Amino acid sequence: MLDFKRVLTAKPKAHEQADLQPLITQWGREVDPCCVLQEHPRPAFARADVAMLNGLWKCGISGEAGSAAPAAVDLGQLEAPAEADCPQDILVPFSPETALSGVGEQLQPGQTLRYWRTFTVAAPARGVLPVRAAGNSDARPAHIPKPQPDQRVLLHFDGVDHACAVWLNGTLLGTHTGAYLPFSYDITDLLLVGENHLALAVADATNPAQQLTCKQRLSRGDIWYTAQSGIWQPVWLETVPAVRIESFTYQANIESGQLAVNARVNCKGTLTVQVYAPSEGEPRPTGTLLTQASAPSWSGQARVELQVPNPQLWSPQSPTLYPLRLTFEDDQVNTYVAFRRVEVRPDAEGTPRFFLNGEPYFVKGALDQGYWPESLLTPPSDAALQADIQAVKSAGFNMLRKHIKLENSRWYYHADRLGLLVWQDMPCGGGSDVCTWHVSYKPTLFKASWTRMRDNTARNQRKLGAASEALRAEWAVTLRGIIQHLRNHPSVCCWVLFNEGWGQFDAAKATAQAAALDPTRPIDAVSGWFDQGCSSFYDVHNYFRPLQVWPSRPARAFFLGEFGGLSFGVPDHCAGQSDYGYATYESQTAWWQAVRETLANAESLQPKGLAGYVYSQLTDVEEETNGLLTYDRQPKWADAHAGEC
Repeated sequence: MLDFKRVLTAKPKAHEQADLQPLITQWGREVDPCCVLQEHPRPAFARADVAMLNGLWKCGISGEAGSAAPAAVDLGQLEAPAEADCPQDILVPFSPETALSGVGEQLQPGQTLRYWRTFTVAAPARGVLPVRAAGNSDARPAHIPKPQPDQRVLLHFDGVDHACAVWLNGTLLGTHTGAYLPFSYDITDLLLVGENHLALAVADATNPAQQLTCKQRLSRGDIWYTAQSGIWQPVWLETVPAVRIESFTYQANIESGQLAVNARVNCKGTLTVQVYAPSEGEPRPTGTLLTQASAPSWSGQARVELQVPNPQLWSPQSPTLYPLRLTFEDDQVNTYVAFRRVEVRPDAEGTPRFFLNGEPYFVKGALDQGYWPESLLTPPSDAALQADIQAVKSAGFNMLRKHIKLENSRWYYHADRLGLLVWQDMPCGGGSDVCTWHVSYKPTLFKASWTRMRDNTARNQRKLGAASEALRAEWAVTLRGIIQHLRNHPSVCCWVLFNEGWGQFDAAKATAQAAALDPTRPIDAVSGWFDQGCSSFYDVHNYFRPLQVWPSRPARAFFLGEFGGLSFGVPDHCAGQSDYGYATYESQTAWWQAVRETLANAESLQPKGLAGYVYSQLTDVEEETNGLLTYDRQPKWADAHAGEC
């Protein structure tokens, strides 16, 4: 029975866009501009010689708002920005729309955001390459070893929203389109002894019909959040051997203890893999060496097989990681692996369920938007990332669904070592620019519509906001890139391809592509509605009906991909002028009781075939006040222990 009262309460309302109340987390208050996000950005593929370029840069915004935004290829036709084009300080990697950036200005369609900074390379005799921020005499210098003739220096950008061009010393390094994937350039041949000039030009139309915007909107409100642009993930330099490991994957057999490491290398050589015993804290190869083996490379690949005796298995209850050291000629990479297996198959009674390490495992998750009041999609610190994971675990959950966002790489590292399952969404387009009747009202009112819209016709793709060829192409590139980027993280246990029809197209084809890229994880092709019957789960969102398990054809694991959304705004901890959620409560006690009852109702469905659930949501975000934590990360539960959740 549909709860019409709750439907009407949750219906988006026309309202003027009022300013958000400023909020800041404890980690935002501790940000030091001289030392911001300095941790190694890739702990799952770590070399020693890195230098962070986070800190104070110069920036400027030019152009007329509202005109057509230039594409990346057009940005590449510009001259490299100079210091005069960038009159403002900006704290990188925070977007100019954020409070922590120090700018607080929204980049509009048609405008160009320019960045500029210098770094200084010492003369070779000095032995190091000190890097200092321009215009900030108090900045702490970072260092990388001087590049020898057999070394290269890479410039990494872990995220720039949305299209950008990059110059070093006036030479165009290249252009990049897409907000969510990391990219890099080899800058060795352009480095100068002395001062080097690094510059970017960025454009971001924030157009959901043409690009992957996810929850970002220029006109925010309700479930849509403030748009951001520009550099929003770490920027860093890495000195690497000319002959090196480019990437690796591994397969770990939980029964036999066999470990196979497959590395992609850029030259002939010998790959050596050393496996170390698990230890407390961070997984570093400094303890007892368990085993090692070597093999030569062949056609750009090297494969090493090892035997780990009596492997300890990874799970949220026991997140055992084995440190690894990969050595290829002069290159050395520190990483880690885990012995764990995830799959969806029938249990002893024939009910499809999620299995972890050969046993049925009930998934208890929360939805994680990954937004912060002072910094939007960028975490204010590494400690803040860890705190979110620890908070959800202390509340009794074993999973976070990272919602239509690729997170900072260190977040997945912390999920690996702290023990948390991750359902990873793909970023999407569509959203509010799709046909609202088809993607929102009709599936809310008529459950039968959930399985009756095919997503492989041009007519239906227009309804779902996937008519743009550019949007579909960007989504396909992002799908491949995210799977390759995250594949080695044991915490990541499922790929979620589409959410509530936003920008959905050819889900069956996309499922086959994802399975070919990664056959080791189950795939949730469609979360919410417009199921195409093609993946491991039948995933529904249920905010407005009594919770129950519905059969699917073909038979698949039933998953409650979103539910709850119960709203209570804690005074002095709300960013919006009004509360938004799917049911609003007048007191914190009433809200807490309703949350506990809703979670208990979901738990009771496990014997009836429920494989798992995702409660909405971990934190409040702007006008949404349906989080278990406030937007500034204060727990809402009152007069109860967190574990009772």
